[in-house]
Amino acid sequence: MSHAIWLSVRFSLSFRDVEELLAQRGIVVTYETVRQWCLTFGQTSANELRRRRPRCGDTWHLDEVYLKINGKTHSLWRAGDQDGNVLDILVQSRRNKKAAKRFFAPRFSKGYNTFHA
Repeated sequence: MSHAIWLSVRFSLSFRDVEELLAQRGIVVTYETVRQWCLTFGQTSANELRRRRPRCGDTWHLDEVYLKINGKTHSLWRAGDQDGNVLDILVQSRRNKKAAKRFFAPRFSKGYNTFHA
């Protein structure tokens, strides 16, 4: 039962898809049973998945990489924390560091102590 709920919540699968995946494992349930399980226990399972998600560090920085899209050079900005986890990305057709900082600042100013450019 918990595996069916996990599949539905984690991968946003339909109840019929979960029914088929369980049938491949030899577990015969109807999609209606999976739906009832998800209604009853789905929110608790989703909260648990969210709680277990790795936490980001307390500092973040910007990295800039150039790439070509359809033969034109673009700037790819990545916001990352001190552990190397990519927090968000931004692609610009023209390089504008000030706009990139403005784009990322509201997303990461809460809960992050410092910014390193």
